[in-house]
Amino acid sequence: MLPHGMRKFVDTERGLLDRAIFSSQELYELELERIFGRCWLYLGHESQIPRPKDFLTSYMGEDPIIVWRGEDGTVRAFLNVCRHRGNLLCRIDQGKADSVMCTYHGWTYASDGSLVSVPLRKEGWAGGFDLADWGLAEVPRLYQHKGLIFGSMAQDAPPFLDYLSRQAAEVDALVDRTAGGTEVIGGVHKWVMPMNWKFPADNFGGDDGHHPTAHASLRKVRFDGRARYRMDFGPPPENEEVLADFPEGPIRDYHIEHLPEARARLGKEVAERGTVITTVFPNFSVSTLRNMIRVWHPRGPGKTEVWSYCVVDKDAPPEVKEAMRLNNVRMFGPAGVVEQDDANNWLGCTRTARGWAARQIPMKIQGRAEAGEEKAGPLSRERLRVFYDRWAALMDAESWAGVNWKELPVPF
Repeated sequence: MLPHGMRKFVDTERGLLDRAIFSSQELYELELERIFGRCWLYLGHESQIPRPKDFLTSYMGEDPIIVWRGEDGTVRAFLNVCRHRGNLLCRIDQGKADSVMCTYHGWTYASDGSLVSVPLRKEGWAGGFDLADWGLAEVPRLYQHKGLIFGSMAQDAPPFLDYLSRQAAEVDALVDRTAGGTEVIGGVHKWVMPMNWKFPADNFGGDDGHHPTAHASLRKVRFDGRARYRMDFGPPPENEEVLADFPEGPIRDYHIEHLPEARARLGKEVAERGTVITTVFPNFSVSTLRNMIRVWHPRGPGKTEVWSYCVVDKDAPPEVKEAMRLNNVRMFGPAGVVEQDDANNWLGCTRTARGWAARQIPMKIQGRAEAGEEKAGPLSRERLRVFYDRWAALMDAESWAGVNWKELPVPF
C-alpha cells in the first residue's frame, strides 16, 4: 500500500524527489486515475478534422479516444471502446466516416456517438435492449482553444482557461501569432521510448539548466543559428534589427514580416521572445522555435509514447511551411540532433530509478529562486518545482475539490 501523503515522495521546498515516482507501478496506476483521469489533456488540432464526419484517434492516459466532428459540425470526443465487449473500436489515426463498426460483433456507432446497429439483436438478446442506452461513452468536458482540442474526464475540473492561467500566453505564442490561425502539417510522428513520461514533460516545462551540457555539441557547431540568442541565454530580440541577424531564410523573413501583427495580438514581450518552451501540466509541451507540439502519452512507469506535431500558420506560404517542417524534424524528429541528446538522458534517468539502492537516495532538482531574484521569467528555476507541486497536489486529492488549483504556483 502507498503511504499517505505524496510529500513523502516530493519535497519541493528542498528540491528532493523520491525516484519511486519514476519507477513504481502502484504510483503509476494512481497517476492514471488522479492526473490523467482529471486534468485537461490535448486531443488534437481542429485542422485534422475540418469537415463533418472527420475523425481522429488519440489518448487520455492509456484510454483510447476518438474525436469526431458530427454531421452537425459539432466536435465531440468518446472513449474509443465498444460498449459490448470493450474491443478497440477505431484502429486508424484519422479519416472520415458516417459510422464505425466494431470488428468483433458488428456493433455500429454514428458520428454523434449513438449506437445505430446491432446484428442479431432480436435473435441473440432475450427481450432485446434499447440502442439509445448503449452509445459510446462521451468525454464529459471538451474545450477548443484557437484550434487546439482539449478534453477532461472530470466533470468538476476547473474551467480550461482557469486551468491554463498565465500559460495561455505561452501557448498562444505558437497558435495565435496571425489572424488566419494554424494547422498541423506532415502528419503526427509517433514513437515509443523506455522512459517515464515525467522526464520529458518536466524537461520542456522548466529544466533549462541542461542546455550547456546536454546540447554542448549543438552549441559548438551552430547547426541552427536561429536558436543562437536563446541557446546562449542572451536577451530576446527587441526589434527587427536583432531578428535580421539570424541566418537568411524563409522562416526568419516570414517572422520579420509578421512581427507587427504578432505584437498586436500577443503583446511585445511574448511576440519578440525568440522561443517559448513550456509544458501545460501534465503532458502537453510547446516549442515555438520548432513550430512543435509534443504529447507524452504514458505507457507504464518505464515507457512513453511520444506524439510530435508540426504546427504552422495556416496562411504562411508553402515554402515557409516546408522550411518549418524540416526544421522541426531535423532537430526534434526521432533522429533529430536535439532529440537524441535529450532521449539518451531521459532513458538513463528512468533506467537508474529502478535500482533498489538508487531509490534510497533522493533526486535533487533545481532550486527555488533566491530572495530578490526574478521568478516570472522563462529561465526561472521555480518552474521545475511547480511541475512537481502540481503532481503532488493532484495525487494527494481524492477529487478536484481538494486541489485548490488557483493557490498552486503558476509556471510562468
